[in-house]
Amino acid sequence: MVSTRSILILVLLFQAVSAVLFVVNIISTVTGLFAFSWMIHELIELGAAVGLLLGVILGAILLVRTVRRNRLIEDQLRVASGAFMDLLEDRFADWGLAPAERDVALFAIKGLSTPDIARLRQTSEGTVKAQTNAIYRKAAVSGRPQLLSLFIEELMSGPVGDGRAPPSQSPRQGQDVKAGFQRG
Repeated sequence: MVSTRSILILVLLFQAVSAVLFVVNIISTVTGLFAFSWMIHELIELGAAVGLLLGVILGAILLVRTVRRNRLIEDQLRVASGAFMDLLEDRFADWGLAPAERDVALFAIKGLSTPDIARLRQTSEGTVKAQTNAIYRKAAVSGRPQLLSLFIEELMSGPVGDGRAPPSQSPRQGQDVKAGFQRG
């Protein structure tokens, strides 16, 4: 079976040969250096036209395939984004986070700093720090990296019980961070 790549190479090669012959034909007509018979002249023009037509058809086919693939990838990204938001909401509910803590946790997971979160929520940095500490306590993690790693690991390996990694796999209370990613 001939691959799409092989077909593309053959069409491009045919177009290149047709273009060269077409240019040689034009040069011979203008300068009179090469004398082509009327039939050769017409065959060269026909070959160039067929090459252009094949290029247009192949370009259209590849464009349609690319647009379809792009749509598929965008749909998959929307599904993954929705799945991640569902995962966040499920864990926030499991941990019993208050609405304000949910907001702070979401901002923290997005990578915003404590001052940025305080500014967005129109509250003090001390309040945000207290809320992040409550979130870490409820999620049984020691900080933002471990909180984020819970979600990343669950997305990579599927659900893990109630959303908390088992203590033997969790980078908590001074354990090495790599321990949370090791499988035994």
